[in-house]
Amino acid sequence: MKQYLYILLFALLLIGCRDTDEPQQQMSLPVYLSLPTNEMVNTQQAPIRKVIGDPGTTETFFFPNYVYFILLKKVDNEWVIWRTLERTLTDDDWKATHYSGRLNTTGDSIYQYKEEIVMPMSKPKFDGRIYAIASAEPLTFSQSISSITNLSQTLNLKFSTASSTIQHNLQHVYSTPYNYNVGGSYYGSFSGIRSTVPHVQLMLYHVASKVDIKWNVTADKRINKEDPSAAVRLTNMQARYLFNGNAYCFMPMRNTVPTLPTAGYSINDIITPADEGLWWEGRTYFYTIPYTVESETRYFPLQMLMRTNGTSGSGYQLTLKQPIDTTSVFVPWIRGNFVFNKPLDDKTETKIVE
Repeated sequence: MKQYLYILLFALLLIGCRDTDEPQQQMSLPVYLSLPTNEMVNTQQAPIRKVIGDPGTTETFFFPNYVYFILLKKVDNEWVIWRTLERTLTDDDWKATHYSGRLNTTGDSIYQYKEEIVMPMSKPKFDGRIYAIASAEPLTFSQSISSITNLSQTLNLKFSTASSTIQHNLQHVYSTPYNYNVGGSYYGSFSGIRSTVPHVQLMLYHVASKVDIKWNVTADKRINKEDPSAAVRLTNMQARYLFNGNAYCFMPMRNTVPTLPTAGYSINDIITPADEGLWWEGRTYFYTIPYTVESETRYFPLQMLMRTNGTSGSGYQLTLKQPIDTTSVFVPWIRGNFVFNKPLDDKTETKIVE
C-alpha cells in the first residue's frame, strides 16, 4: 500500500512541475499603439486637434474602434506569419498621455492603447515584426487577415474604400508604414530572449492625405457696379473622381490607377449656390487616398470642378498635379489656393502645384 502511495505522490509532483513550467514557455508582449495629437482634449468621444496654419479651424478625429494586428516571425531568413489578431475597442481603451520614445517628440500629447499579446518564447531568440491598421469603421480587406502566410502578402494587403461610409471616415484610418525604419530596421520589429521582456511602440499614421482648399475672389471682382457681368462669385465646387478602389494598408504611397479616372467617388457639396457666405472666400478640407497614374508616376492628380456666377455649363474643370514621392513614409498634406478674378466656366486646365 505504501508503495502505491509513493508512486501516486511522485506522479502528482510530476504533474505539478509540468503545470508550473508551462507558463515559463510563454510571455506577454506589450504592444503600445499611439495616435499623435496636438492638444489634450477629449470632447464627445473624439480628440480635437487644431489644423496647422489655420488658427480658426479645428479637426475632429474619432478614435479607432477596430484594430487589426499581423505578427510575423523570422524562420530561416524568411518572414512568415505567426499570428493575426482583430480587436474591437471602445473609446475608453484609448488613454491620453505624453509620449516618450524615438518615434515622436518626447512630451508630445498622444492617445495610446496597450495590447498584451501572449507569445511563446523559443530558444535562444525570437525575432518578430508587427503591422497594425486601425479604423473608426470596420474594414473590408482584399484578403482575409487569417489567411495571410508571409511578409509579401502582408505588405500587399489592401482595404476597400468603395463605400461612402469609409470615404467619409478616411481621416480615421491609421496604419504602420512598411518603410518607417528606426535604427536601420522596421520600427515594428522586436527581438526577445527568455530572460528579457521585449515591447513594441507603434505610432500610427494616416493612410489618407489631407486636401486643404482655400479660395478667394479678388475684392474688385466681388461687386462691380460699372460692369455687373464682370463680377465673380464662386457658386459650385466639387472634388471629382477620388480614389475608391482597394488601397494599400501599409504602403500608403504606392496606390496606382491605370489611367486618369473618369468615374469614382466625388464630393459634390463643398460649395453650392445656397452657400452665399462662401461665394467670395473660404476654406475647407477633406481626406482622400493619394495615388499616381501608372503612365505618369511622379504626380498625384486631384480633379476639381468649379463654377462661377451660376450653375449652368460644364464648369471650370481643373486637374491639380501634386509632385509625389512614392517611396515616402508618410502621405502628403496637399494644399490648393485658388484666386478668382474672372469667370472661368466651361474651361479645362491642368496645373502643377508644388
